[in-house]
Amino acid sequence: MLVVMRHDASPEDVQRVVTTIEEMGYEARPMPGRQRTTVGLVGNDGRVDGARVQALPGVAEVIFVTKPYKQVSREWKPESTVIRLANGVTIGGPEVVVMAGPCSVESESQIMAAAEAVRAAGATVLRGGAFKPRSSPYSFQGLGREALRLLARAREATGLLIVTEAMDPDQVDEVADIADIVQIGARNMQNYTLLRRVGRCGKPVLLKRGMAATVQDLLLSAEYILAEGNPDVILCERGLRGFDTVTRNLFDVTAIPVVHHLSHLPIVADPSHGTGRRDLVPPMARAALAAGADGLIIEVHPAPERALSDGAQSLDPAEFAGMMQDLGRIADAIGRSLAVPAGASK
Repeated sequence: MLVVMRHDASPEDVQRVVTTIEEMGYEARPMPGRQRTTVGLVGNDGRVDGARVQALPGVAEVIFVTKPYKQVSREWKPESTVIRLANGVTIGGPEVVVMAGPCSVESESQIMAAAEAVRAAGATVLRGGAFKPRSSPYSFQGLGREALRLLARAREATGLLIVTEAMDPDQVDEVADIADIVQIGARNMQNYTLLRRVGRCGKPVLLKRGMAATVQDLLLSAEYILAEGNPDVILCERGLRGFDTVTRNLFDVTAIPVVHHLSHLPIVADPSHGTGRRDLVPPMARAALAAGADGLIIEVHPAPERALSDGAQSLDPAEFAGMMQDLGRIADAIGRSLAVPAGASK
């Protein structure tokens, strides 16, 4: 971190900055120049509070030379993280993992039909919301514990792994008992108490980008999880809130290669929430895969017109199967392959 002093900063102002940096536990190196002095902070471990220095008399600006996040960065770990799931499928390597299923678990027949359909088409992970954070308190909120039981039943019957969301810290253990991947939704991306808790849950975590979050915001949230000792974090691009209402969100495909440049963590893409439109999900899924996504999370419902949540962006089984064929061809073209369900042949 560099502290740039004003032209008229006095020696006392410079010394005050040096003293403050040393009080924070770091080394300060004043660097006098022809027109102004800068003070370098040495030993930044990512926990420096720049605001404390910025407010001092004589300070013009504070420039962060290194990233504010550490453990998630390529500087910390140059090689890509590859997360091995319970059935041997990996995320972050040459295989592309497809997670698919309904927005919400609605009934046993619905989740079983969805699980069988997505597995037949080539998905390896079943998504399904048990606890649903909805914009309206009057919308369907999920079946809760009963949904967790049904997800476990679907895994037993199909061999698919389970990804489902935990909404608050008290819920984490209950969800982690069933889920193979614990999801943190967009609305909770900066719920730091929850992030710390899933950092200790012992399961891989899928962290969705917030609706108005920068890439740096997303990486800083991931840092909370890694700081608690959990290295198995999967980032997720799911669209940003934009000004154009023609789509539900602005699907930021550029975030995929940007994250790969900045971080060693794998990133998956959610074109269902990213667009909010069934007809746009396949083309955006193809684009995300071509851009380097390590996986896709797709909403699939046996009967989207009867879905209790997000039916407008959910594919039916036939649409999903057709999309998977396209994705397989794209994966081949870029030197990757789609992960296959446990017991299936490649």
